[in-house]
Amino acid sequence: MTVQPIRLFGDPVLRTPADPVVDFDAELRRLVADLTDTMREQNGAGLAAPQLGVSLRVFTFDVDDVLGHLINPVLEFPDEEEQDGPEGCLSIPGLYFDTKRRQNVIAKGFSSFGDPMQIVGTGLMARCLQHETDHLDGVLFLDRLDSQGRKEAMKAIRQAEWYDAAAPPTVKLSPHISDPFGLGR
Repeated sequence: MTVQPIRLFGDPVLRTPADPVVDFDAELRRLVADLTDTMREQNGAGLAAPQLGVSLRVFTFDVDDVLGHLINPVLEFPDEEEQDGPEGCLSIPGLYFDTKRRQNVIAKGFSSFGDPMQIVGTGLMARCLQHETDHLDGVLFLDRLDSQGRKEAMKAIRQAEWYDAAAPPTVKLSPHISDPFGLGR
């Protein structure tokens, strides 16, 4: 279990849909442990595998004293009720913007051992489940903002201490992918 660096806004992995998990093995459980350790170290409510540079449909969460993970999530919305409130992201550190989300969600997926799971979320848990599933689809919460909100968010990002428009994102190989390019080495 290791705290890993989090990919920041501008890294292409954050805009790429993640692949479904097919192997529920020890490597997957190490990934879940690393996600959990990294999320907790950063005081996050959730963290998706692409944020660590791993293109797999896995995320962890820690909301209202409920710590867990979900693999290959599928969301269902039992009603049309919405919430609007501040949302942030560990890949866009220190910035929060009011974002509309559904108030209630049912997330279905699997545990790291391949057992079926279901999480019923409302309020902050519903927001987290939607935010992290968006990451797995290559969607950032900024995409959920209206045009004026997105414009303000982009201005704030360009002014953020961590943002460097001149430097291309650093891409590092993940310790969780033994042969990411299929080279058979």
